Formats: sequence, structure tokens, C-alpha cells
Amino acid sequence: MTSRQRVLKALDHEAPDRIPIDLGGSIVTGINAMAYRKLRRYLGFGDGPVRVSNIVLMLAEVEEDLRRRYRIDVIPLNRYEAAPGLPAAGGWKLHPLPDGHPALFPKKFAPLIGADGSWELYERGRRTNLLAAGSGSFVPVHFPLRGAGLEELEAYELPPIGQEELDHLHEEARRLYEDTEYAVLGWFGGSIFEQAQFLCGWEDFLLRLAGEPEFASRLLERLSRGVAAGLALYLQAVGDYVQVIGFGDDFGVQNGLQLSPSLFRALVKPRLQSIYSLVHERSKAKVLLHSCGSVYELIEDLIDCGVDILNPVQTAAARMEPERLKGEFGSRIVFWGGGADNQRLLPQGSPEEVRRDVRSRLEVFGAGGGYVFAPIHNLQADVPPQNIAAMLEEAAS
Repeated sequence: MTSRQRVLKALDHEAPDRIPIDLGGSIVTGINAMAYRKLRRYLGFGDGPVRVSNIVLMLAEVEEDLRRRYRIDVIPLNRYEAAPGLPAAGGWKLHPLPDGHPALFPKKFAPLIGADGSWELYERGRRTNLLAAGSGSFVPVHFPLRGAGLEELEAYELPPIGQEELDHLHEEARRLYEDTEYAVLGWFGGSIFEQAQFLCGWEDFLLRLAGEPEFASRLLERLSRGVAAGLALYLQAVGDYVQVIGFGDDFGVQNGLQLSPSLFRALVKPRLQSIYSLVHERSKAKVLLHSCGSVYELIEDLIDCGVDILNPVQTAAARMEPERLKGEFGSRIVFWGGGADNQRLLPQGSPEEVRRDVRSRLEVFGAGGGYVFAPIHNLQADVPPQNIAAMLEEAAS
């Protein structure tokens, strides 16, 4: 059974020959470049510079030797830019990571590095992202619609997906499909709720959601139309070659939801349904939704929306226990993630504790198919390499 066949069988809620594994198949199932460099050195793969395929999240490009060692079944089709204005397709150059070790970044990467060790990214002269000293990834610092009114909202131009990116995605998707046997995960993104927060700022948008429903509804409508238009072009370019299309929209936090279920159903759900229906109408791909935190109260709605796969399956969040999720929803939605505790055990536990944790999760989630193993979100810079190796060895055994 090939990796692609194995993943497809799991996505059809059938038991494959073994549980499929993902590490590095998307920007939400990846590994921080600093952790990846340490892992390669620990495994004896050398200490050469790793490629940073996503600058904002500081993710490494997982290489073929590591995929083969741990029987990883998924390969990524990433978006064109590694950070705003920085295409990953234009070649590479050496640049140190935040910990000082050399890595390969896209050629145009030129952060402003402060005396305190912080990094800043700029696009068209405007500061867009900040990596604080000692941090492992960037956070957004520019919110173009913070405090804006309806007139400013209507005047704001949402960036389209360009032909150069579409051509690149088409050729890369075809290459991955024809030249490899991996399942191809095309990360589209396509958020509306989370993108509204990026445009307005997290607090600003939540306040508007409660106090300025006309603005919030109009912003979500404009975003959903823009996402749908871009998705239609994206599907034309890659729909014949990808098995999974990834979307991201965070609705949960550790103890519950960011918005009430009734507000979700009124403002967000119909728009997501219209977006995800395009995938099912125009391709054979499955819809993967990445939504962090406690989203238990929305899982039924997400299934109604057309979500086939839920990630990252944050089991430490409220009401997200593996047994509850698998028992209530396991026959109707695939769980992709939930395989190891990123918040506590992976960074702080012992390798044996990690192994026991992974075994218990595989027993629950893997029963009867409908599961792809991945850690809960990206592996961060502080995760020891011996714990990553223990996680992958247990998953692959």
C-alpha cells in the first residue's frame, strides 16, 4: 500500500495497513526550523543548514531522508510566499536562525534585527510581523482595518491570488502527484473569521462582533466572497492532483469558544458551507479544517459545513478528550492530529512518557480508521530532539 493509498483509506473511515503519519505536510503539522536542525543532528543526519519553508511560523522543510525513516505519508503543497512578499520559489540564501545557527531562507529575506535580538518583517515599507527575542515564530503587528468604519472597509482591497502563484502551484502539484506516492496536502488557508481578526486585531474584531454587527457581518461577507473567488482559481490549478485541501480558522481557546454557537451559526456557518461546497463540487479532495482550542460545541456544525477532517485536535482543551471525540464523531469526521501533547509532555516530559502518551492516543483515535497521526499543531523550538524521535518511532512502529 502506498502512502497515498494509506491516507485515502483512512479518510474513507477504513482501517489501512497502518495508521498514516504526517509531519511537515502543512503549515499546521510542521516543525520549527530550530527543533528540526537539532533533530537531524540527534539522528546523525548531519548539521547542515535546513530550509525555512514558512518564515512567519519559522517552519522547516522536512526532507526525504527523514520522511523515509519515520514512514511519513504526507507531502505539502504550500502557498507561494514563505512570508508576505517573499516567494519561496525564487531561490535560497544563508541566514542565521534566531538561535544563531545557519539556515536557508528565500533570497529576498532581509529582516530588521534589533539590538535586543528581535526580528521585524516589512512589506512595502510597513512593519507587518515581529519575532520577539527568544521566540520561535513571528506574530502580526499590522492590522489595516483596526478602528475602520464601513466606508474604509468597502475601500479596502483584499489581495487576490495571482497568476504567477497559480502557475507555480499547478506545476508543483502535478510534480508531487506524478513523481511521488505521498498524499498531497494543498494548504489553501481560506480563513474568514481568523482573517477578520488579522485585519482588525483580535480584540477589535471580537468587540465589533458583539457591538457592531453590521460591520462584522459585512467584513465576513467580503472575506467569504474573496476566499470563494480565490478557491475557484486554486481548484482549477491543483484540484486534479491534491487529496486534501487545508483551511485554517481558529474558533476555540483553551476553555471554550471565541464566539457563541448561535453567533457562529448566524454569521460564520453559512459562509463556510458555501466555501467548502466548492471543494466537493469541483474536486475529489477532502476538506481539512485547522481550528485550535476547544471546538467540541461546533463539531456537529463543522460536519454540516462540509468539513471532512479536523485538525489539530487539541485534546488538552476543554471537552476535547480523545475518547469523547472518537466516540461521538469518529464515524463522521476524520481526526488529523491529537497524536502527542505539544503543550506539556513533548517539551517537558521524558521520551518514555511521550511513547506511552502516543500509544494511548493511537489506540483510541486509530481504531477502525478515520485517523491520521500528527502532533497537536507544529512542534515548537523548545521540544527536545529525543522526544520528537520517541514520538515518531512510536507512531511508525
